[in-house]
Amino acid sequence: STYSLAFKTSQADDKSINNMPSLLFAESNSIQSLVSDAKKLYIASNFENNKDIGNDEDLICTVAPGRVNLIGEHTDYTGGFVFPMAIDFSIVCVGKGNISTTESIGKCQVISANSKDPQVITFESSKSMKPLPTTSPNSWTNYVAGVVDRYMQEIEDGNCSISLQLAINGNVPLGSGLSSSAALEVSIATFIERIFQKEFPKKNFGGATQKALRCQKAENVFCNSPCGIMDQYVSAAAQRDSALLIDCRNLEYQIVKMGGGKSSNRNNQNDGAKKGTNPVFVICNSNVTHSIGGGEYPVRVAQCSEATKLLQNLIGDEKIKSLRDAALNDIESAKKKRNSQGDVLMDDLIYRRAKHVVTENERTQKAKSALIDGDWVEFGKLMNASHQSMKIDYEVSCEEIDILVELAQSYPGVYGSRLTGGGFGGCTVTLVDKTDVEGLCHYLKTEYKSRTGKECSCFESQPGDGAREILLT
Repeated sequence: STYSLAFKTSQADDKSINNMPSLLFAESNSIQSLVSDAKKLYIASNFENNKDIGNDEDLICTVAPGRVNLIGEHTDYTGGFVFPMAIDFSIVCVGKGNISTTESIGKCQVISANSKDPQVITFESSKSMKPLPTTSPNSWTNYVAGVVDRYMQEIEDGNCSISLQLAINGNVPLGSGLSSSAALEVSIATFIERIFQKEFPKKNFGGATQKALRCQKAENVFCNSPCGIMDQYVSAAAQRDSALLIDCRNLEYQIVKMGGGKSSNRNNQNDGAKKGTNPVFVICNSNVTHSIGGGEYPVRVAQCSEATKLLQNLIGDEKIKSLRDAALNDIESAKKKRNSQGDVLMDDLIYRRAKHVVTENERTQKAKSALIDGDWVEFGKLMNASHQSMKIDYEVSCEEIDILVELAQSYPGVYGSRLTGGGFGGCTVTLVDKTDVEGLCHYLKTEYKSRTGKECSCFESQPGDGAREILLT
């Protein structure tokens, strides 16, 4: 076809490069299993026959990982610094799709192996898409539809649409704080970009940064979640064996190799730590679920906004564009200020919220140097301080998470432990010597069950790859 599509210009020139396609046999066993089950589900599902969407030989597979944030929590939506890495837990999409250049309405059919009763769900793609009500049993498809909508909005031609037939399968624990929603969004986005590039090979979507921005917007609008950019960004841009230090203001990131520097700085935190060994991260799921779109999360966003406005009024909006610009002495000074009636301008609650953000940004930047140098003791201290700040100042922890952190911090060979993710449940991340992983996991499971009556699950993780296509043949 000689028809060409016109796309809106990207907001920024993103020089980042998407990960190259990988061969299925080169993937981990868990990814291979997800792909195999998704392919079986696709074949078994009753998708409508659509000759325009391709044959079964044309199946495409994409994958995007969940993430664990090593440090830098609740700083992304204030333009601060975050320090996540991708994990092997992922979401895969297997199916077909096409871009119509003659129809303004497309048909998207999706089925998820993770649903209690997997069924094909259909929605239309157009320039005027709307999310399903949150009360709908199929509202999870808003994560898919929101991403489709973002790409539809970027097509300037009126008579164009996106059609999909997708089987989705994932092993990122839902509500665990490991970003299952971002993994789904980024896997969908990678799939859509793949079918666009099949039809229009010269189309440049702007790389990982622009993909992450589209997915963030999709979740903000279609899922009513005021999430920041971190989850989608690391899922799109991660690289194996590295964490990403992300500047959430200018959306630049640095690839940080774990222990890539001075091994002589690998000291002991306690008698159980082995000098010179390479530690790993252990993620422990408390099985206390949370929902990032409701409850206290939007309240924290509003409280940070209030703190920012107070500081801008006192210091000036030229210096304070967001809480990322504030120093600890700025908020200490603001806490002491009173208005003409003698009332404090920044009450204790807003002060503590701002204090967490300011100090967490400082800890995150220090953590980068510690990780590069292999200074595990320093990195662990920063993790511990981060958890204390989230528990006391930001108040996003819970009893079960605090128990897991307390247990981990007391175990020989552990350097540090903290809540990871949005909070109110979810997971902890612990830096521990590799030789102590098995013992730590057994200890956490046994003691957590004894103290809470709940089960927890633990797994070791190394930094993994970001979103990519998997070649099925």
